[in-house]
Formats: sequence, structure tokens, C-alpha cells
Amino acid sequence: MQPNSTSQFYISAGTVAKVIVVGVLAWGLFHLRDVLLVILTAVVLASAIEPFARALGKWHIARLPAVIFIYLVFALVAVAIFYFFIPTLVSDIVGLFSNIPALIDTVSAWSPFGAISAGAVLGVEGDGDAASASGFAFGDMLQAFRIVAENVSEGFLQTLSVFFGGAVSFVLIIVLSFYLAVQEDGIAKFLRIVTPIKHETYVIGLWRRAQEKLGLWMQGQLLLALLVGLLVYLGLTVLGIENALALAFLAALMETIPLFGPIIAAIPAVFAAYISGGVPSGLLVIGLYVIIQQFENHLFYPLVVKKIVGVPPILVILSLIVGAKLAGFLGLLLSVPVATTVMEYLNDLQRRK
Repeated sequence: MQPNSTSQFYISAGTVAKVIVVGVLAWGLFHLRDVLLVILTAVVLASAIEPFARALGKWHIARLPAVIFIYLVFALVAVAIFYFFIPTLVSDIVGLFSNIPALIDTVSAWSPFGAISAGAVLGVEGDGDAASASGFAFGDMLQAFRIVAENVSEGFLQTLSVFFGGAVSFVLIIVLSFYLAVQEDGIAKFLRIVTPIKHETYVIGLWRRAQEKLGLWMQGQLLLALLVGLLVYLGLTVLGIENALALAFLAALMETIPLFGPIIAAIPAVFAAYISGGVPSGLLVIGLYVIIQQFENHLFYPLVVKKIVGVPPILVILSLIVGAKLAGFLGLLLSVPVATTVMEYLNDLQRRK
């Protein structure tokens, strides 16, 4: 009869130390997540500037003047858009909001569940005084939005700082991205600082592959957005649809959402056309969006995005949702770059298997 054998489990001091170090690092990263977001955003912006700096370098323009010129051009474009485009856009959005009660009445007429009260949808139920209260509340909302539209050109830097998480974060992002962009291989040097020596070569190669893929994706999406937005604006203007600029901007913005974006963008345009011109106008707008979608699927996308591989549409959708949920605007900005890098790393693991 053999004596009972007991198994012994040993944990070395080195293992305990590694667990403690990993825990401390995770704790530190969690509490410094705002700083980490700023650094990652600066890296992404510097990566976006890199192709332009290299193109200017081929014209024998020194790195520092080239980067300064690129920043100045981007700043001038942003200021011009903010002062000349945004007020008109906001005015059109106000016009769309003012059509919401009529839109609710339209949906109510089609609803199989009976009449829908505009006051109930807008937050006030009932008729008579309640309805007028609803209209008053909605009018107050529109008036507040108009005040924003009137003052939108008075706070360019303040508005940008809100998007980027505060004035300090905005300044840090600009300064860090400029510092990384000015240096030759600035991002590679930064990665060497934060990466263990034995992993330097792989991490830098991984980022360069992801950067190239991301650059192609961004170029394709921007071109598609510009083309679709321009066609929608011209088409709606020819058809005499009000708020064409806001609807075209929405169509361009929705191009960043694969598969479902064009459908989402078409819905408010069709309702706006129906409200202003009835069924014939609504059908014409449906036909316009269908034609533009066919052009996009069979002409624009094959010509513009044919070089883009490895960024699945579902990955883009999920990354945008997760990024916006976790970190707001900065998370939205970083979602696709991070997802592309992770996808490239997973492809490497698959190849190793």
C-alpha cells in the first residue's frame, strides 16, 4: 500500500515580483489614462502628418519648415471651416430641428398604433395647454440652439479644447505631435523609448505596417466622404430640398460607418423632402440616394479604396462604438488606429501558428 502523496505548489519570488509590477503598471495606466490618451492622440496625428512631410521632403524642403507649413495649412483650413462653414451648417441643423413636429405628425399618419402626440414625444403629454407647453419647450430649445449658432464663431480655440478634453490636453496634443513630426522617424524613436529592447524591431515594424494600412484607409474614407457629400449637396440643391448643406454633411460623416452609414444618412433627407414637397419629393430623394449609392459601390469604392485591405467593416463599426463609449471624442479618434494595430498583431500571431 503506497502512502498518500501530496502535491506541492511553489511560487517563486520572481513570479510574485512580476505580478506586483504588472499590477502597479495597470493601476498607474488606469489613473494616468488621460495622459495616455493625449500621447496616443499625438502619435496618431504625427503619423497622419508624416506622408505630407515626406512628400515635401522630396521637393528638398527641410523637415522643420515642411512640418510648420503643414500645421499652418491645417490650422487655416480648420479656422476657415469654423468661421464660414459651421454657422451655415448649424443654421441648417436648426431648420431640420424645426421640422421635427411635422415629422412626428407624418410618422403618426403612417403608424399602425394610432395617433402619436408630438407633445408626448417631445416630453409633454396631453392636448391644449400641454401641447402649447410642448411647442414652447421645443421653441426654447431651438432658440438656445440659435444662440449657439450666432456665437459659434467667437470661440474657435475653446470649441476645439472641448473636443480634445480641455485646453491643457489640446495644447499637449499639438506640442507632442509637432515634436514627433519634426524629427525624422520621431515615432520610431518614441517607440524605442517605451518598448523593451528585445521587442523594439517587431513593435516598430508592426506600427509601420499598421500605419501604412491605416493611412490608406483614411485617405479612401476622406475621398469617399468628400465625393458623396458633394453629390448629395448638389442633388438636394437641384431638387430644391431645404437644409441641403446639413444633410450633405451628415451623408459625408456617415461614410465613416461602413454598410449602415448611407442608409442612416438617407432617412432624415427623405423625411425632410416629404415634409416640404410631399410624396413626389420624397421619392425623388430616395432615387437620388440610390443612384449615389450605386455610383459609390461600383465606381468610387473600387477606384478609391481598392488598395485598402485588412480593415474589415465590422471591425471599424465595433471600434468606433467601443472607443466612443470608453473615451468620448478622443476614443472615437483613436478607435480605428488602435483596432488596426491590434488586427495586424493578431494576423502576426496567426502566421506564427
